[in-house]
Amino acid sequence: MKNQAQLIAYVDRFPGGTFRDLRLLLEGPLHGAFGGVHVLPFFHPIDGADAGFDPIDHTQVDPRLGTWDDVAALAAQTDVMADVIVNHVSRHSPQFVDYDQRGEDSPYAGMFLTYGHVFPDGACESDLLALNTPRPSLPFTAHQTARGAHVLLWTTFTSDQIDIDVRHPEGRRYLTGVLTRIHTAGIRAIRLDAVGFAIKKAGTSCFMIPETFAFIDDITAQAHALGLEVLVEVHGHYRDQIDVARQVDRVYDFALPPLVLHTLYTRNATALTHWLQIRPRNAITVLDTHDGIGVADVDAARGKSGARGLLAPDEIDTLVKTIHQRSRGESRIASGSAASNVDSSQINCTFYDALGRRDHEYLVARAIQCFVPGIPQIYYVGLLAGGNDIALLQRTGVGRDINRHYYTEAELQRELTRPVVQSLLELLRIRNTHPAFQGAFTVVDSAADTLALVWTNDEESARLDVNLTDICASITCSGIGAVLEHVVAWQSTAAAPA
Repeated sequence: MKNQAQLIAYVDRFPGGTFRDLRLLLEGPLHGAFGGVHVLPFFHPIDGADAGFDPIDHTQVDPRLGTWDDVAALAAQTDVMADVIVNHVSRHSPQFVDYDQRGEDSPYAGMFLTYGHVFPDGACESDLLALNTPRPSLPFTAHQTARGAHVLLWTTFTSDQIDIDVRHPEGRRYLTGVLTRIHTAGIRAIRLDAVGFAIKKAGTSCFMIPETFAFIDDITAQAHALGLEVLVEVHGHYRDQIDVARQVDRVYDFALPPLVLHTLYTRNATALTHWLQIRPRNAITVLDTHDGIGVADVDAARGKSGARGLLAPDEIDTLVKTIHQRSRGESRIASGSAASNVDSSQINCTFYDALGRRDHEYLVARAIQCFVPGIPQIYYVGLLAGGNDIALLQRTGVGRDINRHYYTEAELQRELTRPVVQSLLELLRIRNTHPAFQGAFTVVDSAADTLALVWTNDEESARLDVNLTDICASITCSGIGAVLEHVVAWQSTAAAPA
């Protein structure tokens, strides 16, 4: 994986909506801004219960987007990352349909997890309360098979996403087939989606238990044998990220988005500076993704005595309230029980709206992201400094759709001309090409209301200085000096939005 910024995008949410259109976009107006692209689920179908994260056939490209040849053509042009959805499949998948119709006579009968499979002797109240689930309800869905049998299916996310037993021979065969097909297309990296929930064991939280780490080791070894790099997606306590980082190629820095917001809201970098001192360096840095802004990633560990979070409970409360205030209450109606959400602990809002659409603060946040060690991934809505899509939210009732806008050609062309977007593209090109970012990183000791991040590589250097009192920043790089100052060191002459 190249040490350059990556785009995160759904193929169909850009104009044209095909792999060929995405390739032309990367070759055209986005040329030089990205060294890779994380293509969000492009499997059949892209419009199921969870925007592609509930595949019917994980080895088939949705024909509305193109073919595997189109995927290979994109992979020949740039680094491509694809999702391997390890935890579940669609209830409409051929494997589950066969099980539903044939019951225990189906070869896939043991592939799907049920309450009875995990708790053959039943579960007591404490067993169920110990389960770590993203939803406020228990992770089970009552189901009557075609033969009339009644079962409680294990469904971590939605009732349409049926959890699989990744240790069952058919579960293993299924995942091996997915890895092989992705490798054949020339894809260079995979993201293990929802892997923290992949192993269920009675008497545990069923989240990031020792057996989960063993499974991550196993599937990472399979991926490496095919030449695939592995990114692990886990929302949870920051210690989990540190532990996982030791055994895979990359982990997400999901703590960064709430910490950057906290830093800009409070004008105090203490919490962020602490995290920069202990966080894994082999990270994918994000401010926004197709999911919401994670709160659990800076909170105390659930069920682990003494495992404090990166922010105190009152700081998290203030953070959430400020997101709601800056977004004019739009994030409130899209989050938690207010909308159909598979993770009640996430705040659904575009990062641009979480900062009240203040261009200068937004660029400071992106500069911090680009200077923090790791590979910066830029979500497509964030790339265009997009606002909340209330119309889409109202149409679907799905909270995360507030940050999953479909762009028309006219919108795309208009957004690309905005100064904030042009400055971000320039920042990304600097991050991709300046040799200092191949060297060593340092956080300069400073006061709580300032932040200084420095990269050095022999005689080359790049430095970001942030003044949190005035919320402004400057970048100075060897070879081009302070010419880059206008990328982030500017304030709008108009008053910032409330």
